[in-house]
Amino acid sequence: MANLEKATFAGGCFWCMVKPFDQWDGVESVISGYSGGHVENPTYEQVKTGKTGHYEVVQITYDPTKLSYETILNIYWQQIDPTDPDGQFHDRGSQYRTAIFYHTEEQKRLAEKTKAELENSGKFNKPIVTEILPAKTFYPAEEYHQDFYKRSPKEYLEDRKKSGRDEFIAEHWQVNSGM
Repeated sequence: MANLEKATFAGGCFWCMVKPFDQWDGVESVISGYSGGHVENPTYEQVKTGKTGHYEVVQITYDPTKLSYETILNIYWQQIDPTDPDGQFHDRGSQYRTAIFYHTEEQKRLAEKTKAELENSGKFNKPIVTEILPAKTFYPAEEYHQDFYKRSPKEYLEDRKKSGRDEFIAEHWQVNSGM
């Protein structure tokens, strides 16, 4: 078995962040959860108040011989509005902000590189506010949040449609949203 690595991203509601990564060869798992806060073992009810300091995140376990971290970063950037400091799409609050949680110095370097490239691209007329932070304790979310797009496809599609995420992705990234 290959030496697997982890990538952790906050991109708004974790329900919408699983499927775009889950479909790539080399991805072993994508787990919805919480990171970055000050409460141990937080629950969804606690995190959704915005008072625990946690972000909703996905933690991706992947095989770097099949999928590079830089490719994973590029997938990530194309799922978010990196200029929104107050949440993502219809999900508002500190728990829905964007962030890249790096696990190694190389991940930090690549995250900073791709962020600088995005800032210099002229793609957005507002500053890129996505934070690049050291990985902290990751707490898996409750079971009913895991693989939500597979377990509750109708609710997933309805939530995603009303969020505005897909329209933003189509307009700014010119890619399929991975819906």
